[in-house]
Amino acid sequence: MVHLHLLFCALVLGLPLWGQSPTSGADLQQIQQLLDHGDLDQALVKLDALTTGHPELVGAESLRGMAYYLKGKMAEAAAAFGRAVEQDPNNLDAMQMEGVSFFREGKCADAVPLLERAHRSVASANVDPNYVLGLCYMDTRRYDDARRAFAGQYGFAPESAPAYLLAARMLLRRDYIPLAEESARRALALNPVLPQAHFLLGEVELAREQARDAIADFEKERELNPLDGAVYERLGDAYIRMGDFDRAQQALDRAILLEPNTNAPYILLGKVLLKQKNSMMAKLYLEHALQIDANNYMAHYLLGQAYRALGRSDDAAREYKAAEQIQEANAPHLESPK
Repeated sequence: MVHLHLLFCALVLGLPLWGQSPTSGADLQQIQQLLDHGDLDQALVKLDALTTGHPELVGAESLRGMAYYLKGKMAEAAAAFGRAVEQDPNNLDAMQMEGVSFFREGKCADAVPLLERAHRSVASANVDPNYVLGLCYMDTRRYDDARRAFAGQYGFAPESAPAYLLAARMLLRRDYIPLAEESARRALALNPVLPQAHFLLGEVELAREQARDAIADFEKERELNPLDGAVYERLGDAYIRMGDFDRAQQALDRAILLEPNTNAPYILLGKVLLKQKNSMMAKLYLEHALQIDANNYMAHYLLGQAYRALGRSDDAAREYKAAEQIQEANAPHLESPK
C-alpha cells in the first residue's frame, strides 16, 4: 500500500496563482479544507461549479485529483492530475501523484517515467517515492533498479548485504519467490552472519513446502538471533508440516513467551493440540488468539473443530459460520460491468 498523509500539502496555497481572481483563490482554499475534513463529494461538487466557466483555473485539477484519489477512483485521479500537469508542466507534486495513481491502477509502466522525473526534483510529504518506485520497478522487471530504490529509502549502499536482503523481502512479499531466494543468498554471500537472511530463506522454503530445509535455516537464524519470537513461530509451523508435534509445541511455547501479544503462535499451538487430541487446551489457546484478533479466519475455523471435538455442536456451528463470513468478506469480488 502507498503511504499517504490525509492532510494533503496544498498544491496552490501560498503560491501566486496566475490569472486567478481573489474569489477563486478563496474558493480553492475552501475546497482544500473540505478535502482535509474528508468531505470529498462536496469538494467535487464545488470544483465542478467553480470550473464550469473557468476550465483552466490553476490548482483546481490538482485538488480534483486528490479528491478522486482519496475516494479510491484511481483512473479519474490520474486523469485529473494529468490535466494539472498539462496546465503547469512544473507541477511536480501533481506529476508524482499522477504516477502514484497509475501505480494504484496497476499501470506501472505508465507510472515509472512520471515518478522518476518527480522523484529527482521533489520530496513530497504524500508518498514515499523510493517505495513506490521500487514496487513499480519490480513489476516492470527492473529488479536492480528496485533494489537501489529500496536501499535509498533506508540509506543502504545499493550493493550492500542489507540492500540485497531488503530487496529479497520485498520480492517475497510480491511472491517473486525465485528472485527473493537469489537476492537473499547474495546478501548472505556478502555477509554470512547477517540477521534475518536465514529467516527469509526459511520463509522461501516454507512457501515451496520444503519444511526440512526451512527448519535448517530457521535454526541458523535462531543461533544468530535467539530472542526473536518470530523465528520460533516459524519453526513451529515448519515442525507441524513435518508432523513433529512435540518439537512444534516446544518452539511455539517459546514464541509465546517472547511475543505474548501476537496471535499466530496461539493459532498454531491450537492446531498442534488438536492433532494431539487435546481439544480443551486447544480451545483455550484459540479463544485467546481471537481475543487478540477477532477477525482471524483460521482461529475461528480451528476453534470450531475444538468445540466439535468437545461435543459443543452449537458453538462449533457458530465458529464455522464466523470463519465462513470472514472468508467471504475477504474474497476478491468482480465488479459488475457498467
